Amino acid sequence: MRQHLIELVFFSTYAELRAERARSYLGLAWWILDPAMQMAVWWLLIDVILGAGGPGYLPSLLIGVTLWQWMKSCMTHGGYAIWSNLNLVRQVALPPLVFPIVAMLSDTVKFFYILVVLVVILWFSGYPPSAAYLGLLPLFVAMLLFSAGVGFVIAALVPLLPDLRFVIEQVLNVVMYVSGVVFMLSNVKSPLRELLSLNPIAVMMDAARGILMRGEFPNWIGLGKASLIAFAICAFGVWFIARLAPRYPKLAA
Repeated sequence: MRQHLIELVFFSTYAELRAERARSYLGLAWWILDPAMQMAVWWLLIDVILGAGGPGYLPSLLIGVTLWQWMKSCMTHGGYAIWSNLNLVRQVALPPLVFPIVAMLSDTVKFFYILVVLVVILWFSGYPPSAAYLGLLPLFVAMLLFSAGVGFVIAALVPLLPDLRFVIEQVLNVVMYVSGVVFMLSNVKSPLRELLSLNPIAVMMDAARGILMRGEFPNWIGLGKASLIAFAICAFGVWFIARLAPRYPKLAA
């Protein structure tokens, strides 16, 4: 049974990616253009209009927006997956957890396409690959666990409270502003920098910039703490969905 579920998850992920490409004339290009346009807006606002970016701001912004777009997509697409598939939940005897997992895997596959483009851009901008890239694997695992955990919690609640979707969008926008996505922690003065460093997302963003821009391995203690928080949130999200799973078929009726 478990093997069949794993096969179903991977096949469904593949089918979702094919369907998304078919729905869009731009196809794969749109996966890259979407974060690129967001990055352009922030660069114009902070670096060009406000003049607050400074040296290295553009590649720093590119890294932050690219990673945040992946995390946010996992949280929202995974978070709405059970709610948007309530009819299937009622008709097919599947664990509801399958739906957010498929959505998050689909977003992660798209992210790796974008990551290749990001690395090429950084390379030509004077930030070549280094041995520190080995630190990307544990970093991305931590980011995925964190995003999945938040997405699972959202996925558990949205079928019961559909209007929560509108609140979540606003909350995630606020989270972006305080998570080092459009700014570097090193540019923030104390004691605010220490306060922002308590945010696991800010710690992971800073680690990503250190690897990709400065060729530095992440602070393993800080990343370890962020990973533990991410794992705890993910485990709670899985439990939360399993706890509420019996209620979802009744909602779809």
